[in-house]
Amino acid sequence: MSNTEYLYARNVYGQTLVELGKKDPQVVVCDSDLSGSTRTSLFAKEFPERFFNFGVAEQNMMATAAGLAASGKIVFVSTFAMFATARALDQVRNSICYNDFNVKIVATHGGITVGEDGASHQAIEDIAFFRPIANMKIIVPCDGPEARSAVCAAYETPGPCYVRLGRSKIATLPDKTDFILGKGYVLREGKDVAIIACGTMVEKALAACDQLKDKKISATVANIHTIKPIDKELIIDLAKKHKAILVCEEHQVTGGLYSTVSEIVVANHPVKTIGIGVQDRFGQSGSPADLMEAYGLSAKEIVSKAQDILLD
Repeated sequence: MSNTEYLYARNVYGQTLVELGKKDPQVVVCDSDLSGSTRTSLFAKEFPERFFNFGVAEQNMMATAAGLAASGKIVFVSTFAMFATARALDQVRNSICYNDFNVKIVATHGGITVGEDGASHQAIEDIAFFRPIANMKIIVPCDGPEARSAVCAAYETPGPCYVRLGRSKIATLPDKTDFILGKGYVLREGKDVAIIACGTMVEKALAACDQLKDKKISATVANIHTIKPIDKELIIDLAKKHKAILVCEEHQVTGGLYSTVSEIVVANHPVKTIGIGVQDRFGQSGSPADLMEAYGLSAKEIVSKAQDILLD
């Protein structure tokens, strides 16, 4: 992937917010003293009268976002993923989702690739926090262009939405299809094992697919960017067509994409399904690349697990 473009998804988010702000005066943005990192500062510079900085008061920010939405605004709320979920969960559940308000939580710094900030800032449980909450939609884009599509889809879709973005640059992937909320798509076609991934792990899955080909293993790679509502039909189809499924995510294996896929598979077409993600551990300080390797979030680990699951 020597000619691959690498982008910060949060940069794309900030630019997309400005586009939406120019198009729709009802768009307002809230942040909690992190607008430089989340890139909502771009919107703040362009539309200062529609930008609200709450300081380090994420719970107040979410409650106010609910009030703004009740007044007819389309509210984008941003902070780090750890603070948007764990710290403000009560307000998201009871003020935003219970009322089905039009609040779009676009959080950056998701996953362990936050890196040197360490365990306190590495949101690896955030999808599990939000997934059981009624009315909430959850999107994990795989690259910069898909982040733009996800933010636009959140804007166009009524009700609460959580878009999870990372901190680091990510590769822009080829061969993607048009983004449709709730619909995954296949990037590579194979017949032995299906690799289902989201976010940063889609790139790893594609690399693993190439390596598996050298080992005479034919792998399908599917990007499930929408965790909720998830593409149940695609997952059942993959279960029927393959001997096994690997689910890859930069998140705890409990409560995220693996849990969601497993629930669908066991109820509709049971097939051996293994999760590649954080295995009931906290994060730690380190470079993003070193952390991904240390936690088994790598193409090498996917290849190893694919070989093991097909031998069982």
